[in-house]
Formats: sequence, structure tokens, C-alpha cells
Amino acid sequence: MGIFNNMFGGKEGQEEKPEKKTYLTWLPLTSSEQLETIKTESNTASVLIFKDSTRCGISKMVIKQFEKLFTEENQHLKVYYLDLLNYRDISNEIAVKFQVMHQSPQLIVVRNGSAVHHASHNDITQVNLTRFI
Repeated sequence: MGIFNNMFGGKEGQEEKPEKKTYLTWLPLTSSEQLETIKTESNTASVLIFKDSTRCGISKMVIKQFEKLFTEENQHLKVYYLDLLNYRDISNEIAVKFQVMHQSPQLIVVRNGSAVHHASHNDITQVNLTRFI
């Protein structure tokens, strides 16, 4: 059976890849009340909001790249995740509350109750997260 396992995806003779440690912990953003929490939390540290359209190919690519941006020094950044398809009304509130035009995918950095930085699409992957620590 060993020859068939090798031909059809068996792991015999293959080295297992070490699991890559992730430093990003997503906080689900599912209620409007959380926006006030984000504003309050942003008085002591930057808070990030990542808006994602789960059916969009660009969003899938960008979110994977965004996750790779997180290093050990970024692990304490709070990152809220908003699923736009299920919570579009919250996205609309974010646009008004933080005065940032809606885009998807989109990253918004909140500090002292205001949006201090925002990026969308591939620009998200160019953000230097350490400047918000």
C-alpha cells in the first residue's frame, strides 16, 4: 500500500511542515454597541477594525496577507473583524461614526475615539502596523 499512499497523497516519507504561530486574535464585531467599546478602548491603545466581504476574492487574498503582517510585536493590537455580508448596518454606522467612506475590504485604525488611518484593498497589505502600537 505504500506506493499507493505516495501516489495518492499519503504522508509516508514526507516531512510535516511546522505549524506557523499566529499573533493575530480576531474579535468579532457583531453589534453597534461594540463601536462605543472600540472608542473607549482607543483612548489607551490603537484599535483596528477589519471590514471583510466573505464572498469577494480580493478580500480573501487581502485578509491572508493582513494576517501575515502580524508579528510578535503586534500581538497586543486589538483587531475587530466585521463580516460585511451579515452586518452591513454596522459598517454603515462605522462610516458615520468614524467619518470614513465605506470600502471593502477595509482597515480602519481608531485612536482617541477617531479614525487616524484607513486603507482599502491591497493598500491594507502595505500598512506598517508597528506605528500603531
